[in-house]
Amino acid sequence: MAQRREAREAVLQALYAIEIGKGKWKDVIQSVIKSQLSDDSETFKFGERLFLKIVNNQDEIDEVIKNHLNNWRLERLNAIDRLLLRMAIAEFLFYEQIPTKVSINEAIEIAKKYSTKKSGNFINGILDSALEQLQEDGRINKKGRGLIESSFKS
Repeated sequence: MAQRREAREAVLQALYAIEIGKGKWKDVIQSVIKSQLSDDSETFKFGERLFLKIVNNQDEIDEVIKNHLNNWRLERLNAIDRLLLRMAIAEFLFYEQIPTKVSINEAIEIAKKYSTKKSGNFINGILDSALEQLQEDGRINKKGRGLIESSFKS
């Protein structure tokens, strides 16, 4: 589904609207996600579900991120990087059909477009570390396409 990148970008913008603008999530879904993805109902549904998974599970997702930040507080991270980390972790935990490798690559590519030059490497490092811990803890449950190996480690 090539349109998932578009959905992820809309979700990033919606999360940013919530975080920075303190908007109401129902309004943000309509004004950001639906307005950008209304031409494709499947892409809209994916974007809406991803957005709601992140919003409804933010404390759990943030805890995963915090466990992999060395000498940093979550609040000090660049807002875009923080939101992309939340998105990828949500995909790790709640989307059994999306390979973890895809989630990582998407976060890095979107960071290249919307964040700083160093964000891709930073996000990659945090997500690799978080993924390793989540796998050790048995919290990654992938089926179908999601079973594709997420790492090149030997």
